Amino acid sequence: MKIILDAMGGDNAPEAPVLGAIEAAKAYGAEITLVGRGEEILGVLKKHGIDNLPQGMEIANADDVVDMHDDPATVIHKRKNSSMVIGLRMLANGEGDAFVSAGSTGALLTGATLIVKRVKGIRRAAMAPSMPVKTGGKVTIVDCGANAECTPEFLLQFGLVGSEYVKNTFGVTSPRVGLLNIGTEDSKGTQLQKDAYVLLEKAKEQGLINFVGNVEARAVPLGEVDVVVCDGFSGNVLIKSIEGTAMFMGSLMKKMFKKNLFSKLGYLLCKSGVTELVSLLDYRTIGGTQFLGIKKPVIKAHGSSDALAFQNAIKQAMEAAKSDFTAQLEQSLRAMKETAE
Repeated sequence: MKIILDAMGGDNAPEAPVLGAIEAAKAYGAEITLVGRGEEILGVLKKHGIDNLPQGMEIANADDVVDMHDDPATVIHKRKNSSMVIGLRMLANGEGDAFVSAGSTGALLTGATLIVKRVKGIRRAAMAPSMPVKTGGKVTIVDCGANAECTPEFLLQFGLVGSEYVKNTFGVTSPRVGLLNIGTEDSKGTQLQKDAYVLLEKAKEQGLINFVGNVEARAVPLGEVDVVVCDGFSGNVLIKSIEGTAMFMGSLMKKMFKKNLFSKLGYLLCKSGVTELVSLLDYRTIGGTQFLGIKKPVIKAHGSSDALAFQNAIKQAMEAAKSDFTAQLEQSLRAMKETAE
């Protein structure tokens, strides 16, 4: 299995992706192609006293880099020699099994859509991060930023795609799908939510998904649903609000434990539990977010990813490449089409 890594994408490139790739190669035995400016990649190796790349790793030179301010619609043509575009073309041509980048989200989505292509029948690819919840499982949010403006039909597909993804990735037999809204009543929300509710309810009646109705934002981290369906704007606000709340609570806990000698002793007694909790909410342990609906796995890593985050993003890419998610999704889309006819 070969993972293609954009070595120039992200705030800490090329150092973080290169070091993360080396650790991933050691830990998981992954074959990795680093795509980027060869001299800069070799410079990272020299800086850290690494004489040779691990077995199975190689460099594919790319002279250009996609800038975060580049117009996503023109990247493929204006930055055709960039690490992102070359890496995506390698994936499309069968030179790797998955692609990882921490570069511009918009550019990566556009490139994945136009170069790697969408699964037949998918209107829009979606970002679908998974987060831990109170009940011990995970919730997957579809979409969290790829599509700021959506139609009811897009949200219907997000429900189907998210459901198939959770079945395949987490082994949930009948994922509970909820539509993000300001209340649980079917009359709540804008026209988009009202129309999407009708389509999702119909899909439930047809046996295509386990739609449980509207879900409020506060219920998401409590584990009331397995899949949250929403437009990319709302999903992005939701996930960042949860992350911010977690950071705030973490800082409060830290302040509380430093209050006096007794609280410091208390911290020592529950240190392992606190560390585990922080780890669950740390994006670096998750790695990245897969674009659901693209023919081959494309993983978007966090823009500020460090070496650990890249290591875990590569692990996630390997797991996605082993999955038969795309085949199952195509089957579900055919069933939906046949039912509609």
